[in-house]
Order: sequence, then structure tokens, then C-alpha cells
Amino acid sequence: MATALILLLVLVGGAVLIGLFAIGIYNSLVALRNRYKNAFAQIDVQLKRRYDLIPNLVETAKGYIKHERETLEAVVAARNSATSAGSKAAANPGDPQSMKELAGAESGLTGALGRLFAVAEAYPDLKANQNMMQLTEELTSTENKISFARQAYNDSVMAYNTKREVFPSSIVAGMFNFAPAELFQIENPAEKEAPKVSFS
Repeated sequence: MATALILLLVLVGGAVLIGLFAIGIYNSLVALRNRYKNAFAQIDVQLKRRYDLIPNLVETAKGYIKHERETLEAVVAARNSATSAGSKAAANPGDPQSMKELAGAESGLTGALGRLFAVAEAYPDLKANQNMMQLTEELTSTENKISFARQAYNDSVMAYNTKREVFPSSIVAGMFNFAPAELFQIENPAEKEAPKVSFS
């Protein structure tokens, strides 16, 4: 009888230890998932700031580069596309499809801004405009903040994905449907650089 009781206590104790271990893994996965979602929220703040600067930039440029309507319209369309993709990604950070759409929209916006700045180089009055210089300086600062926030997000996603893929965490991740998170990457190496916004 005593042997059966000891065996029962050992089994119950082992089950409790395994349960506590699984709970610890689950909680760490939740913490890592929340960390990458928070990191994306920081990107989202900077992207919204960028999107808010662009209409002012376009309005300032509009008065000087009247014959470049297509360029201005391309910037506005790219901004609208990026805003939409950003909202979708913010609703579900780490979702592979949303992150790919956001990266593509951001690439398009960066390209359109680059074309705008290239066109603006041909207009000395626009380059000397105080409002334009201030907006481009703010945009450059925002681009740098986006880069740092993207790095923090990607680091958080990597830590989360690593935790959910290693044994024994992979068992708990599979049981509770912890899906992999997508990195925020821009595929074209030429598009990885912030747009050149110097008007000096």
C-alpha cells in the first residue's frame, strides 16, 4: 500500500512539474508575442508620422513644380496605399501577408518620394523654400526612426520565432497555435536606403 502511495505521489508530482514547465513556456511565448506586437506599434507610430508629413510636402512642392503633376499624384497614391497596408498590418502584426503588403507599399512610397526629390532638385526656388527644407528634415528624421523601430521589431520577431521553433517550446507552441511572425523586410537592396532629402 505504501509503495502504491509513493508511486502515485511521484506520478502526480511529475505531472505537476511538467504542467508548470509547460505553463512557463506558454507564458514566455505570450510575452515574446506581445513584445513584437509592441515593437510593431512603435513602427506604426513613425509610419503615421511619415504619412502625415507627405501631404504637407506635396502641397509645398505643388506650387513650384506645376508641370510635374504625375509625380505628385504618384506620391499621393503611394502614400494612400502605404496607409492602407499599414492599417492592415497594425491590426495583425507579424501576419505574413500583411507584412509583405506593407513592405511592398513602403517600397512604392519610398520610390515615389525619391522621384519627387529628384524632380525638386531642378527647382532652385523649391530647394530654398524654408517650409520644404523643414519638411524634408523632419521626413529624414522620421525615416531614421522607422529604421530603428524596424530593427527592434525584427529582433523581437526573431526571438519569438526562435522560441516557438526550439524543443520543447515547439510542442507548446503547436498545441496553442502560436503562428510564426513575419519580419518587416524590404526586398530590393536599392530600396533599403531612406530617400535622399537633402536640399543643400
